[in-house]
Amino acid sequence: MSIKIAVFSAKPYDREFLASALNAKKQENNGDGMPFDLVFHDFALGLDSVALARGATAVCVFVNDVLNAAVLEALYAEGVRAVLLRCAGFNHVDLVKAETLGFFVANVPSYSPEAVAEFSVALLQTLNRRTHRAYNRVREGNFALDGLLGITLHGKTVGVVGTGRIGLAAARIFKGYGCRILAYDPYKSDDFLVENLGAYEDDLDTLLPQCDFVSLHCPLTKGTHHIINEHTLAKMKPGAMLVNTSRGGLISTKPVIAALKSRHLGGVALDVYEGEGGLFYNDHSGDIIEDDELMRLMTFPNVILCGHQAFFTVEALTEIANVTLQNFADFLLSRPCPNSLVRSHKLFIRRDSYPVRI
Repeated sequence: MSIKIAVFSAKPYDREFLASALNAKKQENNGDGMPFDLVFHDFALGLDSVALARGATAVCVFVNDVLNAAVLEALYAEGVRAVLLRCAGFNHVDLVKAETLGFFVANVPSYSPEAVAEFSVALLQTLNRRTHRAYNRVREGNFALDGLLGITLHGKTVGVVGTGRIGLAAARIFKGYGCRILAYDPYKSDDFLVENLGAYEDDLDTLLPQCDFVSLHCPLTKGTHHIINEHTLAKMKPGAMLVNTSRGGLISTKPVIAALKSRHLGGVALDVYEGEGGLFYNDHSGDIIEDDELMRLMTFPNVILCGHQAFFTVEALTEIANVTLQNFADFLLSRPCPNSLVRSHKLFIRRDSYPVRI
């Protein structure tokens, strides 16, 4: 008997790291105790692709797959009972419906937070020192420095919004630069305070006017959706720069474009975008992209856009693959899963009825 996991939005690197992790586990167990197979699909999961999960016990999905109520009901009808998120964010999953149906849902809450933090700082410095523009210039034989002037980070104030593991890692890097760090998070981190990384402010209205740079590191929830909007942008110090490597929905795009046009915002570096679904992780170089706001952003010389790659390191992909398989093993064994996102789910297999060792 073989249990199937249908892996959606599967890119070559997903296939490589998940298959490698599964093979490693099988070798550890001498080929026994791993009664499941991976079935990869290039397509994103949505209502029109649910049929691809037929015969699978679990689906393995990423950030732009759709798991709303309709999709979850269709998955349940196909016999799927587990949702494995190979990401930390779960805003694209209707958890209330998942729990009602009895789904097991688990994520990978932390995978190399340093990878995302390092990329955030790299984006900020690229934007600040105009490295992207310098790279293009010298390839054309232009070694002029006009237009490439940046500022020194040492002594500047950085606002870190969200002090989870990634925010903490970013704060440590900024402190190494000699920055003054201010943070905002409704749930204050003991580590942030114990390590004396900086000080907390009670709200964004107090934090933003003090910051030369603002870096977003919070999850996307109802409370954080469009946390950067017309009001909060107006509170930012004139010329301040904004970096987002968390979730695109944290930023309302139209007010950002207006703030860039008025020169109030000094620059924006984005690894995520609120309309990225259906665009990011795919090659559209031969297509006409119809998202006018995205195209407008890319016309600004002081805007950097990447394709949601902050997590993309060997260490992070290895961790994602291993934890994803561990989560599924917890489901098969009906044992507590530390990464479960629902309070209860219908048990699939009794612990003593199937030889799973992982």
